[in-house]
Amino acid sequence: MEIFELAKALINIESVTGHERACAEFLRGYLVARNFQVELQPVSRDRSNVFANAGKPDVVLSTHIDTVPPFLLAREDDEFIYGRGACDAKGILAAQIVAAERLMSEGVTDFGLLYLVGEETTSDGAREANLHPPGSRYIINGEPTENKLAVGSKGNLRLDIRCKGKMAHSAYPHLGESAIDKLLDVLVDLRKVALPHDPLLGPATLNIGVISGGRAANVVPDQAAAQILIRTVNGSDELRRRISELLGGRCEFEFVRDTPPLRMEKLDGYESDVVSFTTDLPALTRWGRPVLLGPGSILVAHTEHECVPKAELVKAVDLYCRLVRELKKTVESRESKVES
Repeated sequence: MEIFELAKALINIESVTGHERACAEFLRGYLVARNFQVELQPVSRDRSNVFANAGKPDVVLSTHIDTVPPFLLAREDDEFIYGRGACDAKGILAAQIVAAERLMSEGVTDFGLLYLVGEETTSDGAREANLHPPGSRYIINGEPTENKLAVGSKGNLRLDIRCKGKMAHSAYPHLGESAIDKLLDVLVDLRKVALPHDPLLGPATLNIGVISGGRAANVVPDQAAAQILIRTVNGSDELRRRISELLGGRCEFEFVRDTPPLRMEKLDGYESDVVSFTTDLPALTRWGRPVLLGPGSILVAHTEHECVPKAELVKAVDLYCRLVRELKKTVESRESKVES
């Protein structure tokens, strides 16, 4: 089927965050050939979002084109397509494009497609896109929700920590100052910080994702660093204050990303769920009311076994078409009431 071939073609284009250019150019050519008006929206050097439209968009289908490393080529069996981005989010991208083609063939217009760089790091593509809203009333974002409509998603607070010390020969540690010892003490205390709980989104969680430092086993380390990610559930102001008090004077630290949690409306006739991951939607506030749905499971995203069920890809095409039609009707109904 067309959707499977398109998904595999997209997976086989390496687009780890920062290297999305080839994928963006492929999408531009593919969509232009299918009669969409397409523009590349510069984000940084050699990196661009892709925006395509069929008329003035009331509703926009969107996802991201970047992936986490490492790059893994596509493969398939009877049930699944595998590879980096299979579910996060190249398979979703393929489903949205096939849905868009179907809508166009049925005479549906006034919708758009927005494909973003940088979602896996700082959402810089989404933040740039938010400076150029097209007047859409709804944005349907694609992330792996097993084709369930997400009514809530957690936020994302990224914290980078750097500790400094003094190098010395490890046989004479008293002559040095271990940056790694400092970092370990900080991380032990950080893990003791009580995290909030939300009735809808559940508990906030903390992950120490990266630790680095030192020069050699026989050198007292003069530098050490860590990257921490907290999945927030009710905002971050109080948490940032407590962390700042804990770390102040002990190390250098910076909050490098703070994406708020999001609550979305529930639509009749769709199976719904709550997700713990963060999306580009909080950075796309000027693109309309948010809707979140996509094929695949987040549980296999970012793993060596990343995959998407073929059956879910096919179903997603139907769901995206249905959402676009229903949301466009909602827009038209509201506009007619205003006019009357």
